[in-house]
Amino acid sequence: MSRTWERKVRKNTRQLNQRLKKQGKQALATGLGQPVKFRGIGYMIPLVLLLINGFFIYVTRPWETDPGDLFWWTVAAYVVLAVIYLLRRPFLTVTRNTLETRRFTGYKVLKAQEIRRIVLLPGAVVVESVRGNRWVFSRILNLYPIEKMSERLRIFAEENRIDLETGTK
Repeated sequence: MSRTWERKVRKNTRQLNQRLKKQGKQALATGLGQPVKFRGIGYMIPLVLLLINGFFIYVTRPWETDPGDLFWWTVAAYVVLAVIYLLRRPFLTVTRNTLETRRFTGYKVLKAQEIRRIVLLPGAVVVESVRGNRWVFSRILNLYPIEKMSERLRIFAEENRIDLETGTK
């Protein structure tokens, strides 16, 4: 299907689902064309920031001498930064022919043609790009739902004819 036709089908399906919802009926199944977003919990950077903060407090020893207001503003800034990184959850969005995620340098999108292979491991998923960089989604580092991601990426690889490896550690 061409992209314009897909957009028309999506628009008409959305309108029909809204009408069915108003009538109290069940909506049409949207299928795999809809984007699926897998969210993790990034706890490593906030943990490191809080450990650095604790180190600052230990070295300065505010219980012995008064360190001043700047010290407490720095401590508060580290705590706020840790909370921001904790609330800024990592994700992987799988659409029909693209993968999207957020890295330190911003949002990154990989089209199906740019993906060399996908490796499914018991505790991680690795997406290798043609350009050489790899995206690693780990259960240990970011608490991703690896089983659900593996199922959806297996379908994604079959639809787009991408090499798929299932490995063991």
